[in-house]
Amino acid sequence: MFDKVTLKLNVDPLIISALREDITSEDVSANSVMRETQAGEADLICKEYGVICGLQVFERVFKILDEESSVEFYVKDGDQVSKGQLMAKVKGDIRVLLCGERTALNYLQRMSGVATYTRSMASVLEGTKTKLVDTRKTTPNNRIFEKYAVKIGGGGNHRYNLSDGVMLKDNHIGAAGGVKKAIEMAKEYSSFVRKIEVEVENMDMVKDAVEAGADIIMLDNMTHEQMKEAIDFIAGRAEIEVSGNVTRENIAALADLGVDYISSGALTHSSPILDISLKNLHTI
Repeated sequence: MFDKVTLKLNVDPLIISALREDITSEDVSANSVMRETQAGEADLICKEYGVICGLQVFERVFKILDEESSVEFYVKDGDQVSKGQLMAKVKGDIRVLLCGERTALNYLQRMSGVATYTRSMASVLEGTKTKLVDTRKTTPNNRIFEKYAVKIGGGGNHRYNLSDGVMLKDNHIGAAGGVKKAIEMAKEYSSFVRKIEVEVENMDMVKDAVEAGADIIMLDNMTHEQMKEAIDFIAGRAEIEVSGNVTRENIAALADLGVDYISSGALTHSSPILDISLKNLHTI
């Protein structure tokens, strides 16, 4: 759950922006069928199996539109839900429920989809020391929601943004003139409290990264045999991350490596939504 400060400073402005995108002047459809204030109630129903996530954001949409709105939840973030399950009842001005419905569901469906997909991948690593983490391959202006959903699904968060840590990728290395030079420059420039991670693609780069004192070495798009060789060479002198097109379909093949982290952009860029509906709206 987002704390009050995060909610007001970082979450509310994004929700308001989403509502403004959907309502430029008025909700013509809602105002056509409901000319005056009228209290109503609707059911939040799950239409398939998954992991629910984003309930606080769902509720916040209606609260921003009208503080008198209320949601009675029967589930909490992280719960497994099933087809046909009643998850909540939403009450408030019917016009508010109608104009906030799609934005609220968009957040809830997207976040639940990410949490569900993450849970399916994280479960493969249970019993190992390896932690599944996300990447910065998130939907613009939805990173805070998607990274939260990854955590609810049982994964962890890699750096939040470019200001969050030093990660030297292929183009950084190319710009600097090599792995050793890039690490040397990063150590000189960055604060001592930040770890330095470097992306490598072959054994020569692995050796340079170890010699230069990288804190984390990411093995990117290497074969299983190459990764095993690299892990043996690193021998605990740096934390190890494995990355490169990791999905639900192939993560099991990486579980035996015993690395510290496996990162997957698919958690946020390829997870399908969880089908959820707001149904049975009626006056009360």
